[in-house]
Amino acid sequence: MAGLKGLVKDTALYGLSSILGRLLNWLLVPLYVAKTSDYEYGQVTQIYAWVGFLLVLLTYGLETGFFRFANKDTDTDANLVYTTCLSSIITTTAFFVALIFIFLSPIAGSLGYVGMENYISMMVIVLAMDVICSIPFAYLRFKQRPLKFALVKLLYVGLNIALNLFFLVLCPTIYGGEDSLLSLVYSPQRSPVFYILLSNLLSTTIQTLFLSSELFAIKYRFDFSLFKDILRYSFPLLILGIAGVINQTGAQILFEIVYDDPQTAMQQLGIYGANYKFAVVMIMFIQAFRFAYEPFVFGKYRDKDNKESYIQAMKYFIIFGLFIFLSVGLLIPFLADIPYIASHPRISSYMTGLAVVPIIMMAELFFGIYFNLSFWYKLIDKTKWGAYFSLTGSVLTIGLNIWLVPVFGYMACAWIAFTTYFVMMLSSYFVGKIYYPINYEIKNALFYILITALFYFAGMFLPIDNLYIKLIFRVCLIIIYIYIVFRKDLSISDIPYLNKLHGKR
Repeated sequence: MAGLKGLVKDTALYGLSSILGRLLNWLLVPLYVAKTSDYEYGQVTQIYAWVGFLLVLLTYGLETGFFRFANKDTDTDANLVYTTCLSSIITTTAFFVALIFIFLSPIAGSLGYVGMENYISMMVIVLAMDVICSIPFAYLRFKQRPLKFALVKLLYVGLNIALNLFFLVLCPTIYGGEDSLLSLVYSPQRSPVFYILLSNLLSTTIQTLFLSSELFAIKYRFDFSLFKDILRYSFPLLILGIAGVINQTGAQILFEIVYDDPQTAMQQLGIYGANYKFAVVMIMFIQAFRFAYEPFVFGKYRDKDNKESYIQAMKYFIIFGLFIFLSVGLLIPFLADIPYIASHPRISSYMTGLAVVPIIMMAELFFGIYFNLSFWYKLIDKTKWGAYFSLTGSVLTIGLNIWLVPVFGYMACAWIAFTTYFVMMLSSYFVGKIYYPINYEIKNALFYILITALFYFAGMFLPIDNLYIKLIFRVCLIIIYIYIVFRKDLSISDIPYLNKLHGKR
């Protein structure tokens, strides 16, 4: 149980950077919506979809490979594993960046960004720094240094928000013309998209500098034999990762291609992208859990009680994930009633897409469960199964997008994600029972799923006209869910801070 409590603590620390960071970034969405056109926000959504895809391609599974080989046995030199992975990442990323800049104009033209090569240039540099920093961030997790991890991540978020506010709010307000000192860094003729990307570039650069000790204050060594073993292990994870990111961002990348009218496609993509961010609480919970869970799983593999630890981790992951779904799902519709949002024509127009939020959140929960389940093939070095599952998901994503998006628009994207992750989750569970059986508490999970569904549909569809009574009713449902969790599966002694308070009574 001590290991599980360590997982909870590390998840909380990683969650501090992930949850707070994404929450603060989410607060930028109204600013982006207000300052950009539907088409421009569609561009932002599409650019970051490409970045997500290329980030997976260029890291080619070495994050997980590093954890696997750094924990492989007691004789393994973790620093050698680290510098071998980092050297490889730096080399391949430098080659990729060189290719992009050599063929910058034709690449920009093929993506529909003619005359906007600076967009591509900035994001390629951001991408390169993110790829290279992925291994130092993994190293911090391996060394169990979540505090530095969180601080560096939060530094990036704070800078990104400050720069966005500077370029999008302050500069247009105080700009005094071409003769002013501000004209050195700002021009009203530039698109807001340029300044969104520039803010990302500057904040990512500072983040990279704060990892200088992990990047430069080390003795680089490269073991080619070790690298071949890591690559052999990680290559199926690359296929898995590419397929996985297609499942996550394929809709954003394919939308303009499969939709009949490119202008309308970008507008719908902007609405979908803005509302997708409302599911950020579920996404950041899964990300925080992932950051803590990878080192936890590989570190636990040699322990006798490892499977019991995985069972308990899965149970509490599902319980807390369903709590997030219920809370956000029941409360997010009230956003449309906030006076500022309701009175702002640009922002309120995006509220039409709120229907995708609960679907996306449940899809992301399926993905989180899939992530939990899928460690069996990483632990027994059968990573090819991860590739099979993700390729199946990719085929579903691409095929269903081509078929359904032209008919149903962005709502199809949400249901496609739901279907894809559900299929992947079930596939991993049933195949895992053959190769690495773990007796997860299925009845307990189904109980909480049933309770969550019952509370969600009661809160959403019972006819209550008064806004305040409706809000109170939905909050009561969330409180009842928490009460059930504490009565059935969680005691105060499992929560360290509350346990101390309880002990003083």
